[in-house]
Amino acid sequence: MKGSVWQRSRYALILALPVLAAMVSQNIMNLVDTAMVGTIGDAALAAVGLGGFAIFMFQALILGIGTGVQAMAARRKGAGDTGVMAEPLNAGLMLCLLAGPLLSLPLFFAVPGFYPWLNGDPEVIEKGVPYLQLRVLAITFMGINWAFRGYWNAIDLARMYLFTLVSMHVLNILLNYLLIFGKFGFPEMGVTGAGLGTALATLFGSLVHLVLGWRYARRAGFALRFPAGAVLQRLIRLAGPSGIQQLSFSTSFVVLFWIIGQIGTREVAAASVLINIMLLAVLPAMALGLTTASLVGQSLGRRSVREAHRWGWDVVRLALFMLGILALPMWLVPELLLSGFIHDEETRALAVTPMRLVGVFMVVEAFGMILMHGLLGAGDARRTMMAAVSMQWLGFLPIAWVVGPGLGGGLLAVWLAQGAYRLVQAVVFTLMWQRLRWARAQA
Repeated sequence: MKGSVWQRSRYALILALPVLAAMVSQNIMNLVDTAMVGTIGDAALAAVGLGGFAIFMFQALILGIGTGVQAMAARRKGAGDTGVMAEPLNAGLMLCLLAGPLLSLPLFFAVPGFYPWLNGDPEVIEKGVPYLQLRVLAITFMGINWAFRGYWNAIDLARMYLFTLVSMHVLNILLNYLLIFGKFGFPEMGVTGAGLGTALATLFGSLVHLVLGWRYARRAGFALRFPAGAVLQRLIRLAGPSGIQQLSFSTSFVVLFWIIGQIGTREVAAASVLINIMLLAVLPAMALGLTTASLVGQSLGRRSVREAHRWGWDVVRLALFMLGILALPMWLVPELLLSGFIHDEETRALAVTPMRLVGVFMVVEAFGMILMHGLLGAGDARRTMMAAVSMQWLGFLPIAWVVGPGLGGGLLAVWLAQGAYRLVQAVVFTLMWQRLRWARAQA
């Protein structure tokens, strides 16, 4: 697409808005889910919180399939190969159907054995085990939903993903109400009902995607033929590193909370709020990153490396503007933001300066996040994974342990280390983007 920076930024924003809306919808759903379960006690709340975090780790590898589907489908759209755009989606769905049960079944039987390692409270274990087992059984359907998400994003139809996600959320809320509290003749299942409701809603989302795929992707080759071996191999090559990167990302949060736990309970409470606010605030950058991946892939499909490279920087400018506005309250009134989540004055005081740092460094992180997704959209998944994982596990986490509990620097030292890590990550991905080696990657 040609045009001024403003025209291109406006186009990217229009594409990103449905993705952003879907992400906001997901966060609202998580809050509603937590609020509903929270009415039946702290043990129930802890069980759902731990289970949700564990399932994120368990399904990380299969979620990488969606990234591969997006990169490959975007290339085909850009090249004008509309009759085979859905080939990567067919391959992704086949991989989900093969790999999903291989993950789900062993994990289902392993949950009772390892759950006590997550929390030793007998009541939390009693409620958390069946909840997590039900969530584990839905891993295949979650993979299918992410494969479709990658495809819809790749061909600029993210509104399909948004429609499906909102439908899932509405059903999930309804099922939670019926199954958690036993309304209208349904059994009162408590936390187990929440797990069953989420699993059924995930299955429903897959069915909706399949109907939409049959209606809107059949002309692109959806479900008309088995994917060729070369397509499957290429998808595995792209999805594997992406899945490992997502697994590393989710696991690193476990390690980070363990490190902060060595400092003190107040610090863990403050960090939990800071991280949740940060994850919510960077949603625009994440949505723009997914859009960048599609735009870069489409440009490379048209064999225009220059256009692909320009898209990366155009979207970075847009992300900096949006994140800068969102960061202002964190810089100016951090106490006001924190007061809605942290009611203990000492704990809130611990979080004030780190909150300001979140506002500073999430703007820096926009560089890294946008260009990282640009590299993934170009098919440069292996180098991107190696850079991200090494910076996380060989840099940030060891340094956080040394400066935090090791040297007694406390929560502020850990957050400074995290800010430095975000800065280094932004520099590394910027250098990778500028060197253009990603232009030779295949997708």
